[in-house]
Amino acid sequence: MTIYTCTLNPSVDYVVQTEKVQLGSVNIASFTDKQPGGKGINVSRMLNHFGVSSTALGFIGGFTGDFILSALKKERIHHRFLTIQDDTRINIKLKGKEETEINGVSPFISDQKWSELLTEFDEIKKGDYVVLSGSVPDSLPRDTYAILAKRLKGKGVHLFADAKGDVLKSVIEQSPFLVKPNHHELGELFGVTITSMEEAVKYGQKIIDQGVEHVIVSMAEKGAILLHGKEAFHATVPTGKVVNSVGAGDSLVGGFLATYSQTKDVKASFAYGVAAGSATAFSLGLGTKEKIEELVAQVTIKKI
Repeated sequence: MTIYTCTLNPSVDYVVQTEKVQLGSVNIASFTDKQPGGKGINVSRMLNHFGVSSTALGFIGGFTGDFILSALKKERIHHRFLTIQDDTRINIKLKGKEETEINGVSPFISDQKWSELLTEFDEIKKGDYVVLSGSVPDSLPRDTYAILAKRLKGKGVHLFADAKGDVLKSVIEQSPFLVKPNHHELGELFGVTITSMEEAVKYGQKIIDQGVEHVIVSMAEKGAILLHGKEAFHATVPTGKVVNSVGAGDSLVGGFLATYSQTKDVKASFAYGVAAGSATAFSLGLGTKEKIEELVAQVTIKKI
């Protein structure tokens, strides 16, 4: 069994912390940091915190790509990224009284490199896990997730998808193992605004009815919902100060997948996923395993 994460549009996340930002003036940072970014990469890094190995797939290029590969090497995360000519983008995460993000322009992906990724997917075997998460570069087909999901359908592969909008809608049609929209993204799928747990269950069930095996809906301080078949569960979130929203959703996916791949226990996986997401939200970087173990005891799961 191999776990693959696929990050089509990775980044170097440049974190800048400052007390306030004044437009038109010179602003002084109180803290800066650089991290390998991209939702699939975040999942691989969280899996690594659980001691679970994975292989990261996707496209990488330029000096920024070299930085990401070096960071993954230090963390001993295996990868099979395809090298492209353009630089991997830089995303700015500006942290002050509020969080502001400035995402860089996506690099160009040639038809040849796209074809090479499809070949990589053809080599994925029965029993493997695949995580498709994050944005799609403009140069790739709009239905990229659906195309990749179709390559896996019927092979006995557990497909996790974390995306939004039309990208999420297209992959849902391929009956993945798990999707993880937040309540805003779930509402967008159906043209509604979701504010309550009951509404999240109602519209999450509509995704289950389309053939998806598991749906996790994250609802910030209201916790998270897990739907499987006709069952629905609510998880409370641990208490703590939120200092970082970047990577929290990816950590939830990573925590769930790490636990499920080893135990096949859906409820325990859900609890560890919520704890991992919270650990990241309460930290400047991805939450550590020690922090996750501390928080999982605070997660209460109840059947709805």
